[in-house]
Amino acid sequence: MPDQRDPAPYDALLLLSFGGPEGPDDVVPFLENVTRGRGIPKERLKEVGQHYFLFGGVSPINEQNRSLLEALRKDFAEHGLDGLPVYWGNRNWAPYLVDTLREMAADGRRRIAVLATSAYASYSGCRQYRENLAEALATLRAEGIEPPRVDKLRHYFNHPGFVRPMVDGVVKSLAELDESVRAGAHLAFTTHSIPTAAADTSGPVEAHGDGGAYVAEHLDVARVIAEAVREETGVAHPWQLVYQSRSGAPHIPWLEPDICDHLEERHAAGVPAVVMVPIGFVSDHMEVLYDLDTEATAKAAELGLPVRRSATVGADPRFAAAVRELLLERAAAERGLVVERCALGALGASHDLCPVGCCPARAPKPAAAGADSPYT
Repeated sequence: MPDQRDPAPYDALLLLSFGGPEGPDDVVPFLENVTRGRGIPKERLKEVGQHYFLFGGVSPINEQNRSLLEALRKDFAEHGLDGLPVYWGNRNWAPYLVDTLREMAADGRRRIAVLATSAYASYSGCRQYRENLAEALATLRAEGIEPPRVDKLRHYFNHPGFVRPMVDGVVKSLAELDESVRAGAHLAFTTHSIPTAAADTSGPVEAHGDGGAYVAEHLDVARVIAEAVREETGVAHPWQLVYQSRSGAPHIPWLEPDICDHLEERHAAGVPAVVMVPIGFVSDHMEVLYDLDTEATAKAAELGLPVRRSATVGADPRFAAAVRELLLERAAAERGLVVERCALGALGASHDLCPVGCCPARAPKPAAAGADSPYT
């Protein structure tokens, strides 16, 4: 990392997230935003929304983003970056991305670094965010507002500030298991399932095929965490990458195995306990609270299988520090400096600029912050 604390050419950081409902009346409109263009009837959306209604119609993601904003601002202030403002915008709920970019333009922000709350390469985890950025920038231009330039910070799945809190979470979860089952506990690293076709074309073109960058990145992080846990506990726990939160038509192949099927298989194989490790999620949003803490935990109880769910990174100060490092790293690179990039595992640091053909959409759309961007 460069020693200097110079964010130039950036004059702001934008925290870009998915968004979520904050009350029962928000649930269906939120789901309409998420599924816009797919023609899903409102009655079906009400059925899908039952997961949210179980929690009072409130997704925890917005409150968690508020906590992350606070952690980022605190870290920036402690490291001489208190003059760099941090904004927040969502793809699917207030504060909406276009409104935040409009505010930033009015505040005179001209060059913005963007942190997406998705750590891995995939269409839904990267390019779709870039498409939303391009759409919002086009809206500003149509309104006669000169849009700022936006640069998306690189994927941080293997940054120590993202990985280390998860290692600590696994060690803590193992310690919570009864000593009689602890040593034999299996680690189930979980992430959001996506269609296999989307996985196969994730990441740069040279990474396409057989799960693409999406699967490779998750496997690499899982190995790093499992090895770190072995070093700390002295036990080499068996592990596997599994998936959760599948949606969509049943005839379309998605990544498997599902976490609940995996728990059944592990129980049948005589595994004494499982720690579920949600490496695919930055914070404890609905997929974690429902699919793991509710559904998968109920399946484990039905089986009589002891299970724990380890913590996500959330607003951990080490993650906030990692964001600062990513910002300063990119800023230095934009100024033409050679920087050392922090990355664990075998894959190394990800690219700054998404190349042409990276995580392609089924229907091509303009995307900002990439080699093919009209706004770069």
